[in-house]
Amino acid sequence: MDDLEKRMLKEVAELDSLPVGAFNIRSNGKSEGRCSTANIQIDSRESGDGINVYFKDGTKNESCHIPVIISKSGHKECVYNDFFIGEDCDVTIIAGCGISNCGGHDSQHDGIHTFHVGKNSKVKYIEKHYGEGTGTGKRFMNPTTVVYLEEGSTMDMDTSQIAGINDTYRITKAEIGAGATLIMHDKILTNFDQTAKAEITVNLNGDDSVCDIVSRGVAKGESEQDVIIDISGNARCKGHAECDSIIMDKGVIVATPKLKATCVDASLIHEAAIGKIAGEQLAKLMTLGLDEKEAEEQIISGFLK
Repeated sequence: MDDLEKRMLKEVAELDSLPVGAFNIRSNGKSEGRCSTANIQIDSRESGDGINVYFKDGTKNESCHIPVIISKSGHKECVYNDFFIGEDCDVTIIAGCGISNCGGHDSQHDGIHTFHVGKNSKVKYIEKHYGEGTGTGKRFMNPTTVVYLEEGSTMDMDTSQIAGINDTYRITKAEIGAGATLIMHDKILTNFDQTAKAEITVNLNGDDSVCDIVSRGVAKGESEQDVIIDISGNARCKGHAECDSIIMDKGVIVATPKLKATCVDASLIHEAAIGKIAGEQLAKLMTLGLDEKEAEEQIISGFLK
């Protein structure tokens, strides 16, 4: 990998070198390195572009890194990654994609991740998207995440788009079994004329299933964001959706929480708020020596943390 690709890898996966444990590093459509472990097996798909990752029953305190880097202008790809997590596991999966486009052709990454989480397993999933580049070519990123949680399992998702993506369409779908829990914190920052659409659909299908979905967005410049959170309670369950957004400049934000109950024992709650940065927050930080722009950036950073 060249210096640019290494820097992008640092941005999306916080890696300075090859990680410890299982990993698959992809750059411009090709593998830059792959490592399986005794408990985590990574295989190429027999059909289509992507990988299958298998976690043995009882795998604990292990991680798997699967970052993607695109630095070639005009490169477009659609990648399918499937994860099969056995029973009684406790693992961390770090994904993420960075696009650097300094040319005149559009670059695009569409990543479809499907998670099959076994009984009583816990998965921490971290996904960060980042874009940069001085060229006229645009940067497109369209992630799809599909989650199947078996009885008693938990998935904690921390997903973010931190900068530089011209257009994104983010889809998340989850089927939650009995006693299973989905926690999701999704953060999006847009600027200039960028657009971002996110659709999160959760079906609480088993008794004592739980979801807590928090979406936070900041729209600067003339950018637009459209966020939909759709939760269906189909059993004795608890579901919570929260959409909080900061609007700046000439930005546009649409936040749509949607709830549907098909069981009398379903308990579903939604919250949504859109507003500007409070003047008193800016004033307080500016009394500490920050100028207005620095104060805004500090507030935004804390909001999206």
